[in-house]
Amino acid sequence: MNVTKKISLLVAILLVGIGLAACGSLDNSSMSSSTNNVTGEKNKKNTYQTTGSASGEYAGVIKNGRYVTSKSRGLTADQNGNVNNTKSFESGLQDVSKIVFSPSKYIFQEGQYLSTDTVQDWLDRKSKSNPDGLNPEDNGSKDSEKRNPIYLQALEEQDYMEKSGTSLKLKGVTIGLAMNSVDYYQKEQYGAEYETKISDADIKAKSTEIAKEVLKRLRKKSEFKNVPIVIAVYKQASNDSLTGGTFIRYTNNSGEKLAAWKNLDYKNVIYPLGNDESSPNSNDSTAFDNFKTQVESFFPNLSGITAKTRYKGDAMQGMSVTITTQFYSETEIKSFTQFASTQAEKYLPSGVNIDITIRSSDDVQSFLSRSAKEKSFSSHVFSSY
Repeated sequence: MNVTKKISLLVAILLVGIGLAACGSLDNSSMSSSTNNVTGEKNKKNTYQTTGSASGEYAGVIKNGRYVTSKSRGLTADQNGNVNNTKSFESGLQDVSKIVFSPSKYIFQEGQYLSTDTVQDWLDRKSKSNPDGLNPEDNGSKDSEKRNPIYLQALEEQDYMEKSGTSLKLKGVTIGLAMNSVDYYQKEQYGAEYETKISDADIKAKSTEIAKEVLKRLRKKSEFKNVPIVIAVYKQASNDSLTGGTFIRYTNNSGEKLAAWKNLDYKNVIYPLGNDESSPNSNDSTAFDNFKTQVESFFPNLSGITAKTRYKGDAMQGMSVTITTQFYSETEIKSFTQFASTQAEKYLPSGVNIDITIRSSDDVQSFLSRSAKEKSFSSHVFSSY
């Protein structure tokens, strides 16, 4: 792989690592063309730039020389035991936003209008000391069937902006409601963990109730009074799930009354499939099994090969493969990375974004990626020095 490709790949990895919403090329962005202006305008108020964007992705906001981070990102009603929920909640919310707010027209900004204290109050239980709580009051019961569970686990704000002269103007907002499918609790401090399962019917009923209240509160704020407000419902996966949850529906609101819900047909699938599991597309399952078989037959010193995939209907949206090795030699890693690349190109589905991480139990050894529009994988082997 040539030097340019290596540099591009490393930049992409770093951007993912620090959580930027858009990870595309910065060649055409004001960030790359106006570096001198960043230094000269640090003392000016409300100067902004954008990160630039890849095709189909949002440009992000850099204000006064710094990326604008969310005021309330990562807040939850209690401890989230599945980190995959957090990741897929944030990335999936942008996918829902694209249905309403086109990346070609709007600029993405991390939530700036709901403060940390506000979101935390909303996520907490309703009580005399916290009348704004969106979760029900604690009825005192410890019985899994009789207690009032925590329904709303997290709430995320994403702002969508348009250029207005030399500034940005809020033109829409998306609110994500992460709803628990299982609520975990303890009957006594440091005691055993118990669970209350929440049915799909209850998730829909409670999310409607919460969405109505959230919309009502947002419309009282001057910033949100006259902009479209999208509210999307995310069903959290249980703590023992190998994947995150999925968005199940959304509503696009132009007024004060909650608009009709629109269903979303997303599904997460882990390959290889378990005994009682099925794939939305049997060809994808066969393709992964063939890839896995070929790789394991030539390099037997592997601890496992798995893939996390996301579907919309029966169409795969992306695949993330993890190969855990027992290699210690850097030459072995290089050879294996080259072989994995050729087998991936031969067997794995085309037309979707695919990432392949090759790692030991301790660290990442190499990384391969291919965008939906490419035929060949780009790769990088991490040296020991």
